[in-house]
Amino acid sequence: MCGILAVLGVVDNSISKRARIIELSRRLKHRGPDWSGLHSHQDCYLAHQRLAIVDPTSGDQPLYNEDKTVIVTVNGEIYNHKKLKQNLTSHQFRTGSDCEVIAHLYEEHGEEFVDMLDGMFSFVLLDTKDKSFIAARDAIGITPLYLGWGHDGSIWFASEMKALVDDCERLICFPPGHIYSSKQGGLRRWYNPTWFSEQIPSTPYDPTILRETFERAVVKRLMTDVPFGVLLSGGLDSSLVAAVANRYLAQSDAARQWGSQLHTFCIGLKGSPDLKAAKEVADYLGTRHHELHFTVQEGIDALEEVIYHTETYDVTTVRASTPMFLMSRKIKSLGVKMVLSGEGSDEIFGGYLYFHKAPNKEELHEETCRKIKALHLYDCLRANKSTSAWGIEARVPFLDKDFISTAMAIDPEWKLIRPDLKRIEKWVVRNAFDDDENPYLPKHILYRQKEQFSDGVGYSWIDGLKDHASAQVTDAMLKHANFVYPENTPTTKEGYYYRTIFEKLFPKSAARLTVPGGPSVACSTAKAVEWDAAWSKNLDPSGRAALGVHSDAYKDAADTKIAEPENGSL
Repeated sequence: MCGILAVLGVVDNSISKRARIIELSRRLKHRGPDWSGLHSHQDCYLAHQRLAIVDPTSGDQPLYNEDKTVIVTVNGEIYNHKKLKQNLTSHQFRTGSDCEVIAHLYEEHGEEFVDMLDGMFSFVLLDTKDKSFIAARDAIGITPLYLGWGHDGSIWFASEMKALVDDCERLICFPPGHIYSSKQGGLRRWYNPTWFSEQIPSTPYDPTILRETFERAVVKRLMTDVPFGVLLSGGLDSSLVAAVANRYLAQSDAARQWGSQLHTFCIGLKGSPDLKAAKEVADYLGTRHHELHFTVQEGIDALEEVIYHTETYDVTTVRASTPMFLMSRKIKSLGVKMVLSGEGSDEIFGGYLYFHKAPNKEELHEETCRKIKALHLYDCLRANKSTSAWGIEARVPFLDKDFISTAMAIDPEWKLIRPDLKRIEKWVVRNAFDDDENPYLPKHILYRQKEQFSDGVGYSWIDGLKDHASAQVTDAMLKHANFVYPENTPTTKEGYYYRTIFEKLFPKSAARLTVPGGPSVACSTAKAVEWDAAWSKNLDPSGRAALGVHSDAYKDAADTKIAEPENGSL
C-alpha cells in the first residue's frame, strides 16, 4: 500500500502552496515509509508516499511515460502488468514497477483502459499536453480513495481523509469501480459486471471451476519482492488462503527470494477461539506460525489511534480493526511488508450467520450484492487501513475480479443454508475444497462454524469494550444523543464513545458523513433485519447476536443489554 495525494487546479501555486502539499502528504507517511515523491505542473500537484513491494530499487513514484508528459501516482498492485506489457512493445518502460503500465495504457487507449487492469488500485493521472486528468478506483474499493473540493475550485484526491479535511470544503468517499474525468466533467462507472444489476443468476454450481479460479487468485497475489505472510484466524476463509498459498509457494518467484516456508500470523486474547484454531491449521500446513496476544486494556488504550487511522466510528469496524491494528504493529517489527487476508468471502457466499434466515434464494442473492457493493465502507476499509497504519499491505484473494464474477454467477439456490441437506453457511466453498485424496484442510476446520473476527479474538473483547464505554458515557449523554449527533445518531454507549473520539479527530460535518449508518444485526444490512422479527429487539453487529444460530449465541436477548448501534457494519 502507498499513500497518494493529488491537488489539481489550485489558484495559489506558490512555493508556500507546494510546502503545504508536502506537509499534507506527510500525513500519509505511515502508508508509505520507503519513499516520498512530488511532481508539480503549473497549478497541479501529484504527491506519493511509497511502500515498496514490487521493484523496491527503481519503482519510486510518481511514474511517467517516455517524455514525461503523462504523470501518474498509484496506490496498489497491478497483477497482470506483465501480460499488459506484451501489448505495449512500442513503449519504453523506465522501471520494473507494476504500476508504470498505467501511464502507457493511457497513451494507447485514452481513458477507456481501466477495466483492463487486474488488481487493487487507486490512481490519479495527469496529462500535461492538455492539463486534463483522470482518477480511478478498483472494482470493489480494496484501496481507499477520497475526493474533495476546495473553496478556490481545486479538486483533491487522497488515500485517506486526513489529508483533505483541513483544506476541502466538501469531501466524499470516491466510489469503487468509478473513474473521474476532467474532460467528461465528473464520475462514471467503469466496472459493470452482470451481478451489479442484482438479477438472479442461473449458472450451475461447478466446484472445480470455483476452486481453480480461487487458486489463481491466490497465486497471482504472491507477486512480491519483499517478505510476506498470511493472516490466519483459523476460520474457513483465512485457512483456505493459507492452504492454497502454502501449496503453490514453492513454485513462485517469491520462494526463490524468501524461502518456501509460509509465515502465518494470528492474534487474540489468551484462550480465544481463533488462537486455538489457527495453531491447528498452521501445524497441519507446516507454516512458521506467529501467535500474538493482546489484552482488553491494550485494545482500549489503542482506540483513539485506531479511529484516527481507520477514519470511521462504525461499531463493528472499530471492534475488529483494533486487534488487526495491534497485530500489524507486531508483524511490522518482524520485517514483513505484505500479508494475504481472507476478507470478502462472507459477502460473496452469504457466510454471515444471519444468512441462516434468508427466506429464499432471491433475497439471499440481493443481500450478497448489497454487501459486496458496501465492502469499501467496512471490511476493505478495516483491512487496508489497519495494516497500512504500520506500513503493511493487505491483499485479498476472495475479492479478485475474476473470482467474484465466477462466484456471483452461481445459482444462489446453492448458497442457501439447508440443514436438511447438511449445507451450512458457505457450503459451496467448503465443498469445492473438500478433497479426500489431496486435502487442503482437516474436515473439522473446513466445516468450522463462522466466527466474526471481533468475536473470534475472544468474546470478552467486545464485552470489555462495552463496559469501558459505559463508564465513559452517561445515561443523560445517550438520551440527548440525537441533539448532539443528528446524523447517524448513536443509540448505544459504545457507539457514542467511538463517535466522540471521531468528532475530536475529524470535526467537520463532511468527515462524519463519509461513515455509513443504519440498523444491523450480526453484520446484516438494514434490509436483511426484516428477515426475523425478533432481531429488532436485539440489534448488534456481533455474530453472537444471531440468536439460535451461533453455538455461543446470547441465551437471552434481554441479558445482553444491547440496543441498536448507530451504524450497521456490513
